[in-house]
Amino acid sequence: MPFLQLHPLTPDLLPAILDLDRLCFGGLWTLDGYQRELDSPNSDLWVLSIASTSLSESSIIGIGCLWAIVEEAHITIVGIHPEYQGKGLGKVMLWALLTSAQQRGLERATLEVRASNHAALSLYEKFGFREAGRRRRYYPDDEDAAILWR
Repeated sequence: MPFLQLHPLTPDLLPAILDLDRLCFGGLWTLDGYQRELDSPNSDLWVLSIASTSLSESSIIGIGCLWAIVEEAHITIVGIHPEYQGKGLGKVMLWALLTSAQQRGLERATLEVRASNHAALSLYEKFGFREAGRRRRYYPDDEDAAILWR
């Protein structure tokens, strides 16, 4: 019977993370980008996977990253495989990131999200994030980003 695992990203999972990145974000980060995050002491990367009894049969279904900047956690990505969205797994990933931030002693959290991404906005609101402003034409398609703080 498969079960969920939440664990830090390791180098051996990078090919699977690139596949997930393409599905969730259209190829937002490159292999080098993920490697830089892995190498940085200021980045926390979490992976959510469905595992069976064999690690070789694990499927990566979620990724999350934060940057520790002074006393703030800047959440850079939260992504869940499209086939698993709407099942509460974004909550699991966001909880992991905020727990990681708390363990680092970070006092606040911030992120940018597409202004039209109502599912993500609802998730972040449930965790106490509030809109503090907008970044006009932030995304390549000129959509605004909502700046959220907690």
